Amino acid sequence: MATSIFGIVIIWIGLLFLFSALLMWLWNITITRIFGIREITFWEAFRLIIIAGILFGSFSIFKINL
Repeated sequence: MATSIFGIVIIWIGLLFLFSALLMWLWNITITRIFGIREITFWEAFRLIIIAGILFGSFSIFKINL
């Protein structure tokens, strides 16, 4: 039981980092060319995902159904 929970947590963390990298890449190829602003770093993309999750309700860390 504990092994499956640990595996789920590791996968969730990996997906969060993957989505952060994807957001950073999309931001840097789109927004910087349209508006002429600077590129964002990985950690800024990571924070944007957390902020968006909080604002739009998809940050479901406490809603994991096992």
